[in-house]
Amino acid sequence: MLPQVNGHRLGSDAQGEDPLPGDLQDFLGAESLLHQLDDLTQVNPVTLETVLRCLQARYTADTFYTNAGCTLVALNPFKPVPQLYSPELMREYHTVPQPQKLKPHVFTVGEQSYRNVKSLMEPVNQSIVVSGESGAGKTWTSRCLMKFYAVVASSPTSWESHRVAERIEQRILNSNPVMEAFGNACTLRNNNSSRFGKFIQLQLNRAHQMTGAAVQTYLLEKTRVACQAPRERNFHIFYQICKGASAQERLQWHLPEGAAFSWLPNPDRTLEEDCFEVTREAMLHLGIDTPTQSNIFKLLAGLLHLGNTQFANSEDEAQPCQLMEQAKGSVRTSALLLRLPEDTLLETLRIRTIQAGRQRQLFRKPCSRRECDTRRDCLAKLVYARLFDWLVAVINSSTCAAPDTWTTFIGLLDVYGFESFPDNSLEQLCINYANEKLQQHFVAHYLRAQQEEYAAEGLEWSFVNYQDNQSCLDLIEGSPISICSLLNEECRLNRPCSAAQLQTRIESALASQPCLGPNKLSREPSFIVVHYAGPVCYLTTGLVEKNKDPVPPELTTLLQQSQDPLLKELFPTNPNAESQEEPSGQNRMPMLTVVSKFKASLEQLLCVLHSTTPHYIRCIKPNSQARAQTFVRAEVLSQLEACGLVETVHISAAGFPIRVSHRNFVERYKLLRRLRPRTSSGPHRPCPAQGHSAPRVPGWFCSCFSSAVSPLAASVSPRHWRLKVVRALR
Repeated sequence: MLPQVNGHRLGSDAQGEDPLPGDLQDFLGAESLLHQLDDLTQVNPVTLETVLRCLQARYTADTFYTNAGCTLVALNPFKPVPQLYSPELMREYHTVPQPQKLKPHVFTVGEQSYRNVKSLMEPVNQSIVVSGESGAGKTWTSRCLMKFYAVVASSPTSWESHRVAERIEQRILNSNPVMEAFGNACTLRNNNSSRFGKFIQLQLNRAHQMTGAAVQTYLLEKTRVACQAPRERNFHIFYQICKGASAQERLQWHLPEGAAFSWLPNPDRTLEEDCFEVTREAMLHLGIDTPTQSNIFKLLAGLLHLGNTQFANSEDEAQPCQLMEQAKGSVRTSALLLRLPEDTLLETLRIRTIQAGRQRQLFRKPCSRRECDTRRDCLAKLVYARLFDWLVAVINSSTCAAPDTWTTFIGLLDVYGFESFPDNSLEQLCINYANEKLQQHFVAHYLRAQQEEYAAEGLEWSFVNYQDNQSCLDLIEGSPISICSLLNEECRLNRPCSAAQLQTRIESALASQPCLGPNKLSREPSFIVVHYAGPVCYLTTGLVEKNKDPVPPELTTLLQQSQDPLLKELFPTNPNAESQEEPSGQNRMPMLTVVSKFKASLEQLLCVLHSTTPHYIRCIKPNSQARAQTFVRAEVLSQLEACGLVETVHISAAGFPIRVSHRNFVERYKLLRRLRPRTSSGPHRPCPAQGHSAPRVPGWFCSCFSSAVSPLAASVSPRHWRLKVVRALR
């Protein structure tokens, strides 16, 4: 009787499916041993079915990490496994001579990158790319790596240095709960979804001790402050202050028990991430004192009250919209908490200023109800985005080491996972664009580069087909016409453009692109992009406005009038700026859109990744309900297909596992020039530096090595030398 795992019988075919090939049946017949395969390159034959069965067997046996050649596969257990991340286990992986002989673990990747830094082999700097869809465990994996380096990369000799190192480690680790509180939220797919991307640079000194860290963030989803999808939540910090504030703080921040806020959906749902004390203590360790913390939370409470400000339609277009009766107290409280004049706040939300004519005369025009809501939302997003950037700057000032105190770094990249929701907009387009670029980086660095290297070396090699996503990237960012260029052009022209018109323009201009498809089943204007991880439908409604991300100058002027000390710091007045007039005619600068800024920051990130030695961790979500001991084959299969894991295993299993550059080989083994080849007879010549006989080595090695280090080696290409070694080995 074959055992069952989560309702699936291993080694047997589902009813109605085609019978498995003979070699596949033989492999799956030994199902009791599948969980013992630590590396998927040991799977034979390598197919989606065998890889899937192997991962399922290991998951059922509570083995959540599996090697896949150059990649570590991490299955989300969806349950606490404290013994898997203990400091004792970290030290074991750090001190063992060959960590790869231990069970696969995220600590293996951490230790390998750390040893690469210590070896000083180019490129010395390392990067660990943690990828996977939302809810697969990327944030947890990055957190584990930071804890690992905090333990193993700190061994100072003096007591004073030990205290300094401990303080640095504590600050680096405390940056996690702060950034997660202000940058993570509960979504349909994940209770602790990162709504921003981050690259954490762990800085090491010449003794390879961690001396500091720097954080670079990408594309905070600030629209979440004022707009949350059904069954989703706002950022964690809003729920923390509402649930964790003391009675006195509730009075100060005007947050009475049971108060309802429009921007605080699903408040009754309790999550592990709602712990307010953890965030406050972490902020304290980062140098944010209690009064400043209270100031921050007061501003957040002010934003919640601002969200309750509702307007009624005006019967006369020449008159401003009136406040709803129940909203009058909300405006008063919001103005009080933000320390803004109530009348000025209300006027700014309801009346916009227009400059017209050659004399740039100012005209005041009442806003429609929809425009009032937009300005209210824009004000909240502006404050929150500035506050988030300020927090990142505070974290960096607290954790970043002086440039002359560190020489190398290990980078941890944790970006938003691939997303596909019922309604997808510019945020999802940018997120999936970033995932496409990272997938291309992996393909270029490993899959394509390795096969091209084998071909250039003249080695016998049968090419493995893999999914290249260049056509999708051409659709999104290509030149001269792409989705990004069309969105930017609409922003630059600043002309009326309906959602249907934008859809028509995208479909007609990019009709020849294979990764673009029409969405014939949708009633709303939209288009489909076939990503490497699957097709996603994007609504065209609001795309152009979101790309512009306009901030009315009156809102900035309003916030500059605040008497709150933190808002004064976030929105300083510039006495040298005489006017905010835009240049006209040919002197007008190109509009800096959301897509343009995101694309530029993404290119900078990829330049950093290309200059480092990369390591890859693929996080896999076993099921979409976040249930422990539940392995949904169809969902895992789609993730394996999307990330090209089977192709990775194919190339890793068939390729050459050890690679040493010509220069490094000569440097490492140049002492062996004094060794003699092994012969069947004859005396051994004494080594000039030693009084005893030199050891003997194979003749082919001496022959190859002599040619490598001879004076003529400079004129002989490393390719010819490597071919000689490979042929000798065969």
